[in-house]
Amino acid sequence: MNKSELIEALAQDINIPHREAAAITNTVIETMTEALARGESIEIRGFGSFVIKKYDAYEGRNPKTGKKILVKPKKLPFFKVGKDLREKVNTGK
Repeated sequence: MNKSELIEALAQDINIPHREAAAITNTVIETMTEALARGESIEIRGFGSFVIKKYDAYEGRNPKTGKKILVKPKKLPFFKVGKDLREKVNTGK
């Protein structure tokens, strides 16, 4: 499912215009993005949680040249699936 399909499903499910469903979806995604950018975690019970993982700098290699390079420290979002979602996916229901 992509963002357009999510908007369409929301519009049909709660019987609202497509434009309103798009605004709601965009607001939710923007709010979650801003929270993660601030370093906050997001927990949606039954679905999962998003956290920011910090990675230290390390020495890597350029795969083309084999030359050593310094990889800067970084932060990346990480999703941990919730119990209810994991069970639903595994049972196929």
